[in-house]
Amino acid sequence: MAADALFALGRGESVISWVENYKSCLQDRPETLSPIARDTWREALGDVSRVADWVAFFDRELTEAPWEDVVREWIPKLAPALMSAATHGLIRTSHAVRSLALSQTTHRIHELAQGLGYWAARYQVLPGKPSERDAGKMPSDALEHVRRVHGPDFQARGLISEQVKGLDEEPGFAGAIDLVGTVGDLSQFISDLTETFAKIYLANHKGLVAFVHTVTAPSALRMLKPYLLESDARLAARYAWQACAAIYAWYSATAPSLSLDLTPPAEDFDDIIDQAVAVGGPHTIKFTEACLREYALNPKPVYLVAARDAAERVGPV
Repeated sequence: MAADALFALGRGESVISWVENYKSCLQDRPETLSPIARDTWREALGDVSRVADWVAFFDRELTEAPWEDVVREWIPKLAPALMSAATHGLIRTSHAVRSLALSQTTHRIHELAQGLGYWAARYQVLPGKPSERDAGKMPSDALEHVRRVHGPDFQARGLISEQVKGLDEEPGFAGAIDLVGTVGDLSQFISDLTETFAKIYLANHKGLVAFVHTVTAPSALRMLKPYLLESDARLAARYAWQACAAIYAWYSATAPSLSLDLTPPAEDFDDIIDQAVAVGGPHTIKFTEACLREYALNPKPVYLVAARDAAERVGPV
């Protein structure tokens, strides 16, 4: 993911050294247990012990059909669990798709299988299912109706995906998915979502890695949007909002004002990118790339301020 982001940032010359430094963070490749059949795949959803089986399953799917068809079929099936692995299933899949759109290679096809397989193996849904009702609100308007669970003294410990399971005990959260509407311009909806949560990221002093995903995840969905049916993309956007709202509800220490008057940083794009590359953190690199990509579509200073901030506060994580 970070390697693809480096290419997108125009820093391809940094990829090999970054990968070499990151190797120590990688785990051994898991072994397959038993093949996943096409008629019983639901039984294996969320079984992390079968991640290798899931990757093998998608390797087969991608051998039998064009990758675009596989994406169009499977993203809607996985979208209800957009929160899976703290949204990394979605993010890894989207980076693989962007690479494939540039050039189709065997390695890139397998990377897509890895992303989809990881998503399926870590399948995790949040409380609440979308109804037929469309509230018509944008995320920036809907956020005030999401109740925060904790106060400023809260200290989150453990994986994001484990933390947000606490929302299962918060009955009020289930309705959050119906607070927004995606009947209008979907690109504008995603822009409002990423802009809103870039402000939430800046307003908070704890849980920064969690808030990074509230920008990178919906921005990742934007990269998948061209390969989805319109109705599937709109539904996935509601799940993206749900995931962001979950992180806000669980992690945000304050109810920040979204009417921030921000001044763009003095650094230009190249300086901001260089700072992220120098720090080297995968979350910082991905966040910086997503913020600059979102800024190109919605030129608000908050994206540049957030990207500049990540090199300091998120750093090498």
